[in-house]
Amino acid sequence: MDKIIIGGGRRLRGEVRVSGAKNAALPVMAAALLGDGPTRIRNIPRVSDIGTMADILAALGARVDFPSAHEVVIDPRGLSTPTAPYELVRKMRASVCVLGPLLGAIGEARIPLPGGCAIGPRPVDLHIRGMRRLGASLRLSHGMIVARGGRMRGGEVYLGGRFGSSVLATANVMMAAARARGMTRIEGAACEPEIMDLAEALGRMGARIRGAGSHTIVVEGVRRLRGADHAVIPDRIEAGTCMIAAAVTGGEVMILGARPDHLRAVIEALEEAGAAVAVRRGGVAVRGGGRRRVVDVATHPYPGFPTDLQAQMTALMTVSPGISVITEKVFPDRFLHVPELNRMGARIAIEGSSAIVRGVRALSGAPVMASDLRASAALVLAGLVARGETVIDRVYHLDRGYEDIEGKLRALGADIERTAGRKA
Repeated sequence: MDKIIIGGGRRLRGEVRVSGAKNAALPVMAAALLGDGPTRIRNIPRVSDIGTMADILAALGARVDFPSAHEVVIDPRGLSTPTAPYELVRKMRASVCVLGPLLGAIGEARIPLPGGCAIGPRPVDLHIRGMRRLGASLRLSHGMIVARGGRMRGGEVYLGGRFGSSVLATANVMMAAARARGMTRIEGAACEPEIMDLAEALGRMGARIRGAGSHTIVVEGVRRLRGADHAVIPDRIEAGTCMIAAAVTGGEVMILGARPDHLRAVIEALEEAGAAVAVRRGGVAVRGGGRRRVVDVATHPYPGFPTDLQAQMTALMTVSPGISVITEKVFPDRFLHVPELNRMGARIAIEGSSAIVRGVRALSGAPVMASDLRASAALVLAGLVARGETVIDRVYHLDRGYEDIEGKLRALGADIERTAGRKA
């Protein structure tokens, strides 16, 4: 099993370009099932989740081709089965976003309850509620969502949940509603940039959608959608991870492709933490090296501070003098990185849905184990600043969402390598 080995203590300097957003690419790939011809999606990141989605679509009967490293063409005309294979769906939470396109395209779907990172319960109740409001019948049977829709109809759908709006449920309802009869009004919709990107892609296919980016989205159903050409947005989570990497190492990094309008909460938190952030043409520049300051952070749905950057921000706070409180309001159990950071000398205590972080003068390299995608990134950041060598095991989690993270960091001056077979 691959490991990542990091020699800490080097300041990152230079330029890095972020890849396309995998959380935008995955629903757009699923949406391609709704067209009557091929859809070309550009700026696709080379991460394992993209390969998993491609395999799922191929198993459903679509033709999936990668004409280049960052481009995929999906032809749905061979769509022949409503059943997604469990062995693929179990790998990735985002697999559930084929539910809406299958109902919209062929009127039925059989989706095993999805897997993904172990970051706490993420029920599918909002997906089921949304599809039922569009006239579909759904039931859970033997660990599978069994759905029948026929020609669905528009309706009023509310998608507010206990911890805020659901991004994937919003995407699913949008995609199903695009082919439903009449008008659908989605209240409590997620506002994330990935939802706006999906709405743009569906619009290129002929869908009629307005309000994406707000909590109210209106979809006017159409009988036919066509294939389209679409480029996904840059990955704001990768961009934020690189920004925090610059801050934690005291380096100076230009993040090319970063969208400052997608990163307002992250920019504000880093500036409060002592980093200098400059918005420049083509991206965002971050300079660390000043006096670090502690900052209290609470995650919220967009435009709040992203839950997908909570672990990375926690890593920064471990070496910031003072006491900070990191509160997780999206996935309250998302603290699997804390024991591993404490193995490296951090002083973090969990109290309910908050992490109390007491900054230390330095972390020390240690063998650690990745537990999920973003926790893996936090361990990488900690390794970059720790004294000595850090060995991170189970790095396949990283490969789900970061394209060649060790290559990009090495180009910035990090002492980092990937190896197979070395014992931690």
